[in-house]
Amino acid sequence: MQVVRTIIWVLILVGVVLFSFFNWRDVEVMIWDNLVLETKVPALVIISFLLGFLPTWLYARGVIWSLNRKIRSLEIAAKASSVSAAARESDREEAERTEPVEPEPESTPESHEETTAGAPAPREETRLTADEPQPAENAEETAPQDAASQQAAADDAQAAEADETPNQDKPATT
Repeated sequence: MQVVRTIIWVLILVGVVLFSFFNWRDVEVMIWDNLVLETKVPALVIISFLLGFLPTWLYARGVIWSLNRKIRSLEIAAKASSVSAAARESDREEAERTEPVEPEPESTPESHEETTAGAPAPREETRLTADEPQPAENAEETAPQDAASQQAAADDAQAAEADETPNQDKPATT
């Protein structure tokens, strides 16, 4: 398209040069009663051409500029909507892949008091420095276990020792 435009402008220029060469005469142009302009014919033709062409060319450039702005804004809107549509689709796919998380039931103040009545109080957090000795554990944590659990632990330890040592009472058979 650029080549065609260049060829047209070259042809117009050649035509104006040929016209100017063959019509190089003085012409009197009366602008007002007391104002007369003496000029050459080619200058008059070129000025007339520019007076007719320039406004049309400026109008066409303005239309092209506004249409390009509209096209750019529509392209940006289309790109944004396609990106957001793709994001919505990926969010839907992600939601379908994951299991729905059920919210925790809210407890009433009365039921909260009942559940925490038997539970031990939360431990307070303390900070230690290198100079301070570590405090002893709570008495509940260091208290000896009841007799039944101690006996079960001792039985487990004896059974483990019996499995590890070979039985010496039985003679080895070959």
